[in-house]
Amino acid sequence: MGKEERFPVWEASLGAGVAAAFAVGLVGVYLSMPDSDYSFLKLPRNLEELQTLTGHLENYTSDYTIQVLVGYCSVYIFMQTFMIPGTIFMSLLAGALFGQLRGVALVVFAASAGASSCFFLSKLIGKPLVFSLWPDKLMFFQKQVSINTNVLNSNCSALCFDYLIRDPQEQQFIADDATFLSS
Repeated sequence: MGKEERFPVWEASLGAGVAAAFAVGLVGVYLSMPDSDYSFLKLPRNLEELQTLTGHLENYTSDYTIQVLVGYCSVYIFMQTFMIPGTIFMSLLAGALFGQLRGVALVVFAASAGASSCFFLSKLIGKPLVFSLWPDKLMFFQKQVSINTNVLNSNCSALCFDYLIRDPQEQQFIADDATFLSS
């Protein structure tokens, strides 16, 4: 078996290690909070749940700002890294808890860190995993892309140039068509 054909054990363990590190961080934040009823702590899935969570967390934010901040960042980065839906509600929660300016800065930081972590894990774990599961199909696709690279590049350049020389009303029409076709 070649290097790319084996199952990526160390890469999978690294991914599990990252998930475990997030879990340990969240448990640490949870244990550092005062004794209380935490049944309200769940990821909000609609605006009503978000308002309930905000009402409960506002008290903790004023008393335990660091713990809430670390917990918020850990949850947001975890959700972004593993592409768990619901970050829009987490973004709204940041504005409600920390104010608009600090909330935007926090969301930008957490979203960037989460997206970078997602890319890092995908590059580190995804490629070896895909190569181990579907090596023949992947080699076929790589060969086809390398054969057609010049054609793909010239077509993309021509389409981009064509789009840029059109007037703004035509550009909007093209963008609306592209949005309609992709849905």
